[in-house]
Amino acid sequence: MLSPLSPLPATEPPRDCPRCPRLVAFRDELRGEHPGWWNAPVPAWGDPQAWLAIVGLAPGKHGANRTGRPFTGDFAGELLFETLSEHGLATGAYAADPADGLTLRGAVIVNAVRCLPPANRPTPAEIRTCRPFLDAPLAALPRVRVLIALGQIAHESAARALGLKLSAARFGHLAEHPLPHGRVLLDSYHCSRYNQNTGKLTAPMFAAVFARALAVYEGMDNGA
Repeated sequence: MLSPLSPLPATEPPRDCPRCPRLVAFRDELRGEHPGWWNAPVPAWGDPQAWLAIVGLAPGKHGANRTGRPFTGDFAGELLFETLSEHGLATGAYAADPADGLTLRGAVIVNAVRCLPPANRPTPAEIRTCRPFLDAPLAALPRVRVLIALGQIAHESAARALGLKLSAARFGHLAEHPLPHGRVLLDSYHCSRYNQNTGKLTAPMFAAVFARALAVYEGMDNGA
């Protein structure tokens, strides 16, 4: 299966990245069971000139691990891409397929962990091991001014990548954390099926995060 080309190819892990033995074993198992799936580290996707970076957790089994595009093909992606479209950050119709023609405008998505973890739960060691593949794309996106972390794990990984101390940057829905060079990190509950079904995250709550991101960006001196 072909995945959309990464906007930052020099920052991507190799298709057969060997760094996390547990994730490698799971990947090999799924390649045997589902040879037509992507079954590899999922690349970043979006606009290389993005002002907004969205940091997710990890690929979903039937979502990005199957399709090769972040949040594509799973329940979480439906709300994410609907919200991006509503805020002018995506064009085209999302059809849960990398060939659907959907395009991000001013936004890019990168996961804190690039490979599918069993039960959607990466270990702390796997999160640390994969952090270079979050550090590198964030460093290669010079126009990014605002970042949105989806969930606590993504928040902690992004905060570390951006040089924040977790004790001074605690996760909370709609929490804002100033960054060096005038940038801002925003937090959101993850748009997972569980969070939506339990009401922990509603569509208006999620939309409020992106509305705030736009407001923060528009209030910045972006001509500097």
